[in-house]
Amino acid sequence: MIDDATIMKRICAGEYLLFDELVLRYRDRLLRFAWSKYGNISAAEDLVQEAFLSAFAARDSYNPEFAFSTWLWTIFLNLCRRHYKRELLQPREIVRSSFAAADSTKIPEPSSSETPLQVALKTEQFELLAVYLSELSEVQADALRLRFFGGMKFSEIALTMDCSLSAAKIRVKNGLLKLAHRFSEGKTSEGDVS
Repeated sequence: MIDDATIMKRICAGEYLLFDELVLRYRDRLLRFAWSKYGNISAAEDLVQEAFLSAFAARDSYNPEFAFSTWLWTIFLNLCRRHYKRELLQPREIVRSSFAAADSTKIPEPSSSETPLQVALKTEQFELLAVYLSELSEVQADALRLRFFGGMKFSEIALTMDCSLSAAKIRVKNGLLKLAHRFSEGKTSEGDVS
């Protein structure tokens, strides 16, 4: 398997079709991030497509001394921020189960051994997570998304979010603590059936 930096060098040399390989490697992670942030699969797909188009257009600015993933996620996060600012001017609505209607979407990605009930429960949990993430500050939620949906290391999160390594760790830690608290509140209210 060719590494990302080599693929980018070859793309810059004119082998443009290799960019498809990078799309295949990163699309699902970017899509999970965007869907969890905006709750709308159409908006998520549009943002992911725009990120890849922007990355391709800026291919000559890629510096192979840095990880391609960090460069791509930085482009994507900047697009998300611009989208978020535009969205602030409009009322926010989280669309539940919007990806269930799209057969080609892989969020979350069920294995073939899962029953329909297991898939439904996983979908419901993912939707609840998206709601709880939307209640966090943007930097905490994005740090969590980068860590768990993007599979990034703390050093990569710090580079992508333009913050220190300790700030990246604190954002993830505090976000996780708030999510844990929020999930425990949800379980407590479900148990109160008096």
